[in-house]
Amino acid sequence: MSTESSRPSPGTGHSASGAARAGSGGVILVVDDEPNIVELARLYLRSEGFKVETARDGREALQKVAALKPNLVVLDLMMPELDGWEVTRRLRQGGDRTPVIMLTAKGDDVDKIVGLELGADDYLAKPFNPRELVARVRAVLRRSQEPDRATRVLEVGNVRVDLGRREMTIGEQQVELRTKEFDLLVAFLENLGLVLDRETLLRIVWGYDYLGDSRTIDVHVTWLRDKLEGATVKIQTIRGIGYKLVPSPDG
Repeated sequence: MSTESSRPSPGTGHSASGAARAGSGGVILVVDDEPNIVELARLYLRSEGFKVETARDGREALQKVAALKPNLVVLDLMMPELDGWEVTRRLRQGGDRTPVIMLTAKGDDVDKIVGLELGADDYLAKPFNPRELVARVRAVLRRSQEPDRATRVLEVGNVRVDLGRREMTIGEQQVELRTKEFDLLVAFLENLGLVLDRETLLRIVWGYDYLGDSRTIDVHVTWLRDKLEGATVKIQTIRGIGYKLVPSPDG
């Protein structure tokens, strides 16, 4: 694997302060059937203060999520028993909101979009730089652990968003949103009337460490527009710049 040369030496990344906080970053469940990937992820995540648990397939992953309640799951897409898509689908259908970073050896954008649609929070293509994995783990955890947002409710017109429950209603009708659709709507509501370019939306919704294609914004905006049918707000395209949320005269 091309990342092997970047493995830290025994004297690197293991300072006294780092050792003292070992495990303080939370519990990360790494799910992959390739032992070298698991070991590399474990090495770097532990050196940054995380406790690392592992699973070799999708069924074991579901069992360990239920038993260990990890702070985040690093989940391989292609695995025996159950693949990463099915594991994510079952977690979300069961109401489990544990953040998921999906690993894929494929470069097809469709695989990434399907993973995000099913509820994954981020993805990383193999072979990956383990330092980038650590950065993405930290970014996703930051986004998922914002205590001030947990009790907030945003209301504009007939649209009501409960951040703690992660629920959106239009009038009296509850509307189901995918993970990133919800986060995207929150970004628009918190910046009502302001033009947000794609780079800004990527930073807000996907995090500063997101290195994927900005076209995913356009895909998610299209999905979100469909979900906002009947709302008194709409997402307006500002050609050549980005998008903004505005009152809808037809709402």
